[in-house]
Amino acid sequence: MQTPNFEIPTEMRDFAEKSVDQARTAVGTMMTNAVKVAEQVQTSGQTFQSTLTAAVAKGFDHAQANANATFDFAQKLVRTKDLREAFELQSEFVRSQFAALQAQAKDYGALAQNAAAR
Repeated sequence: MQTPNFEIPTEMRDFAEKSVDQARTAVGTMMTNAVKVAEQVQTSGQTFQSTLTAAVAKGFDHAQANANATFDFAQKLVRTKDLREAFELQSEFVRSQFAALQAQAKDYGALAQNAAAR
């Protein structure tokens, strides 16, 4: 017995071929986009890491400067001879630390701006 010869219509083969080509193109586009996103995430991660590293370093620098200023103040304070001198020294210290805090806040603001600009 002979098997009937069933031929797939040309239109159906053309449709199937177009479908495979479209699927190949769609997957290729998806993979290209996935690679781009991965590269952007990596760049963002590197930017975040470098910004965080800079912020931590600034934090240690500021902490050291503040500690030094406080110890210098304490040393001067124990050498004062009367309350008036101690109050003057205290006022001077508060003013200088407030100025230092403002400068430190500007440093952090500049870091934030640089991170946002990247």
